[in-house]
Amino acid sequence: MREFSWIIPLLPLLSFLVILLFTRENRKLSSAISIGAIAIGFIYAISLLVRQLGDNSEFEMRFAWAVFPTMSLEVGILIDSLTTMMLVVVTTVSMLVQIYSLGYMHGDPRFSRYFAYLSLFTFSMLGLVLANNFFLVFIFWELVGLTSYLLIGFWFEKKSASDAGKKAFITTRIGDLGFIVGILLLSIYAGTLNYREVFAQAAGGVIPTAALSLAGVFIFCGAVGKSAQFPLHVWLPDAMEGPTPVSALIHAATMVAAGVYLVARSMAIYAHAPTAGMVVACIGIITALLAASIALVQNDIKRILAYSTVSQLGYMIMALGLGSFTAGTLHLMTHAFFKALLFLCAGSVIHAVHTQDIQFMGGLRGKMKITFWAMFIAALSIAGIPPLSGFWSKDEIVTATMGHPVFMALTLLVAFMTAFYMFRLIFLTFFGTPRDQHAYDHARESPRTMTMPLQILMVLSICAGWVAIPWLKEGYSMFVYFHEPEAAQPHYLIMLVSSVVALSGIGLAYLMYYKRSISADALATKFKPLYTILYNKWYFDEIYDRIIIKPVLALTSGLWIFDNGVIDWVVNFFGKFTVWVSDVKQWFDVHIVDGAVNGLGYTVWSFGALIRQVQTGRVQLYGFFIVFGIVVMLLIKVV
Repeated sequence: MREFSWIIPLLPLLSFLVILLFTRENRKLSSAISIGAIAIGFIYAISLLVRQLGDNSEFEMRFAWAVFPTMSLEVGILIDSLTTMMLVVVTTVSMLVQIYSLGYMHGDPRFSRYFAYLSLFTFSMLGLVLANNFFLVFIFWELVGLTSYLLIGFWFEKKSASDAGKKAFITTRIGDLGFIVGILLLSIYAGTLNYREVFAQAAGGVIPTAALSLAGVFIFCGAVGKSAQFPLHVWLPDAMEGPTPVSALIHAATMVAAGVYLVARSMAIYAHAPTAGMVVACIGIITALLAASIALVQNDIKRILAYSTVSQLGYMIMALGLGSFTAGTLHLMTHAFFKALLFLCAGSVIHAVHTQDIQFMGGLRGKMKITFWAMFIAALSIAGIPPLSGFWSKDEIVTATMGHPVFMALTLLVAFMTAFYMFRLIFLTFFGTPRDQHAYDHARESPRTMTMPLQILMVLSICAGWVAIPWLKEGYSMFVYFHEPEAAQPHYLIMLVSSVVALSGIGLAYLMYYKRSISADALATKFKPLYTILYNKWYFDEIYDRIIIKPVLALTSGLWIFDNGVIDWVVNFFGKFTVWVSDVKQWFDVHIVDGAVNGLGYTVWSFGALIRQVQTGRVQLYGFFIVFGIVVMLLIKVV
């Protein structure tokens, strides 16, 4: 069964080709093919998971693609517990997003193209998960970047959407450059890019520690780009310009999950290169804190969730950097479900009120009951309220920081901010009185094609994390593990502290945005400099624009002026000079050389023509000349 797992990514690829080549004009058939392909892949992924639960062993199938004297490039698949977990997560979220898209994208003129792009996007992520070596991962890595560009800029007629697509593509390419360097370093020192062979050499000390650390940092650069970590996090909030279901897919289970998956898959490198691991952890916690602080004051419902995603990804990266494979991958799984639910709920709200600004919402709880309860459950889960999914994975992350007091303090601070900004969103969107009566009057619950995926994801947001309940004998940590399985141990103090922190964040949001006993406007005025910095996202875009974009544009403008004014002038001068020389040469050739030759020829021709008049062969003419000669001679004699 595992040897045919390549069928899972093949199905959405075939779906993409069929829609692109044959069914673009048939909207229903295109969506049915796309959803059917991912549904079959989902069933196969579940079957693989069940098979892996019975026999948690690794399976690898590999073929040599290109053989060189020092190494060979392979195409292959690797099936283990991490792979099967990711396959289920990706296919589940992708399938639900596509079903949701039936209602959300209804009436879009490029409906079939949208589903074709979704299929290609899913194929890229599934191929990345199944790959057994860094070379193949990089191919799918770039495909994920391409398809994200197509989906983020799907409504390319909007300048903001086309700009966001380009921003995402170019920013992630910066990280990918580091990824390439890391791959090249591994190929030089290990002589292979196969996961198991590289990791065996890392564990055996074959690769020097300095080289391993350097390779680990450069590989992490790829994750910094794809998973929007500091300082390359600026593209992800702008990616909200794409359709909301695309945002759910990118932010939950595909593109941003790729970076976390890469770090988790490369855990053996970071385990034997602690310096690189600490770099990963530091970047992760900085990202988590930075993004959470920005989300506190944003008003665009999708941007709040976007910065929440960046923050939660920082959580995962930090846990992996600190060596907690279980915590990082568990939060990757649970976050995929509740974050997909949050984005799809946001799409449902936007679909109803036709605005993304939560300042113009309010009072929607009674009109959109399914959406409200789904988003409320997802917010509780991401806040870390027991016994929902997010509580168990967040506690694993807090536990991972034991022995690192600074990391633990910042992790709890981020947890507090997460609970606060999520319930700020909930209270401003669903509670209180409508702040835009016209939008409220026209709001209604979304169609069943949109609410059914919400209900399924709501169940997963509640119970998906139960696999990590520490009292289970055969829990998540016994299935997805690094090195050796180890049963999770309950930490009651951490459970209590993290729950109190989460409830404190919710309580503060309740006092400020529901009871209004604390004035948010007064706080914003009192701390206006800080509020302004957070509202403007720490001015990262402006800083990058000032120190990178404008200097580069100025340089390119200067180079263009030099090229146009100097290089082109020199080239054009020599071109014109050559034309002038050729004109002079042509005149000399025509008037002097050709004139002399033609003049001589004409002279000879004229003389010959004159001689021809003397020797005509006519007797009369000869007789005339004889008589004329005699007359002339007689005249001369007489004279």
